Amino acid sequence: MYFTKKLLFLFIFFGCFTIYTQERKGKEVLNIFTFEEVEEIHQQIPKPILVFLYTDWCKICFGMKKTTFKNRKVIQLLNEKFYFIKLNAEEKQDITFLGKIFTYKPTGINTGMHELAVELGTIKKTIIYPTTIILNTVFEIDAQLTGLYNARKMIGILTAYID
Repeated sequence: MYFTKKLLFLFIFFGCFTIYTQERKGKEVLNIFTFEEVEEIHQQIPKPILVFLYTDWCKICFGMKKTTFKNRKVIQLLNEKFYFIKLNAEEKQDITFLGKIFTYKPTGINTGMHELAVELGTIKKTIIYPTTIILNTVFEIDAQLTGLYNARKMIGILTAYID
C-alpha cells in the first residue's frame, strides 16, 4: 500500500511537471527594452519603437499589460518589427535618451510626472493614460494612441503601421 501511494505521488508530480513545462514552451515572452538600450541597438538594426505610457494606478493600463501585451500575435509582432518600451509616467529615475537627460518633476507632495512622459505623451496639453506611442526609425512621433486597445485592435494598428 505504501509503495502504491508513493508511486501515485511520483506519477502525479511528474505529470504536473510535464504539463507545466509544455505550457511554458508555448508562451512567448515580450522583449522589453529601456530607452538607453534601444538607442544603442537601433544603430545596428533600426526599427520603429512602441512606447507604452502608463501609471501604476491606472486600471486600463493594468488591463492592457495583462491582456493586450500578453497576446501571442501582439508579442510576435512587437518582438519582430518593433522595439517595445514600457514607461511609467511617474518614474523617478533619470532617463537618458537622444543625448538629453529626462528627470522626474514633482508637482505636489506625492505627485509628479517624468519629463520624458510629458514629451512623448502630451496631446493638446493633456496626457491620457494609457497612451501608446509609435516612434519611427528617426525617433519622430508617428502615432499617439490614447485609451484601451485590445489585442485585435493592436494587431490591426501594428500591421497597418509596418505595411
